[in-house]
Parts: sequence; C-alpha cells; structure tokens
Amino acid sequence: MLLKTSRYKDARRFAPDAQGVLRCKGTRPRTIVAAVGVLEHVIQEGDRLDLLAHHYYSDARLWWRILDANPDLQSGVVFSLKERAGEVILIPKAKE
Repeated sequence: MLLKTSRYKDARRFAPDAQGVLRCKGTRPRTIVAAVGVLEHVIQEGDRLDLLAHHYYSDARLWWRILDANPDLQSGVVFSLKERAGEVILIPKAKE
C-alpha cells in the first residue's frame, strides 16, 4: 500500500501474464515529467542532493525532485556532487 503523498501513488501496478500469474507484486517505474518553474543552481564544492533539498524545500527527503529535474545526474545515483562542481543544475519549484 502506498501513501497518498507517495511519488509512486500514480505508478501502474504489474498485471498478471496470459496464464494469470502475477510475476512481480510491485509498481512499474513512475513517469517523470519535465520540471516547471525551475531555478538554476551552480554546484559548489560540498553540495549534496539532500542538502540542496533541505536548502530549497526545507526537507532533505525531497532530494528526488532535484534528481528528476536533472536526469543526467542519475548515472550511479549518489548524494555527493563533488565531481560536478561548477556545473549548473535545475531546482524545480516546490509544490504548493
């Protein structure tokens, strides 16, 4: 069961195959839409996704919003952005 505030609440569930066997009891990957109302942030030494989420949203657990807006960061998801210092990333608007 997913919470109604979960980012996966609208993700499709796996369906049984032609024989009626449910091979996976999870949800399919959720759809990531383009970010709107974004800010540009220049990555500084010591920046981490959770720290940026805390700074911009006052909630470190919302780091995934930044990751969704910057798909190129998703290769080997890590919180540290040390190797990307000086690059510009997008910070999506906080949901109201």
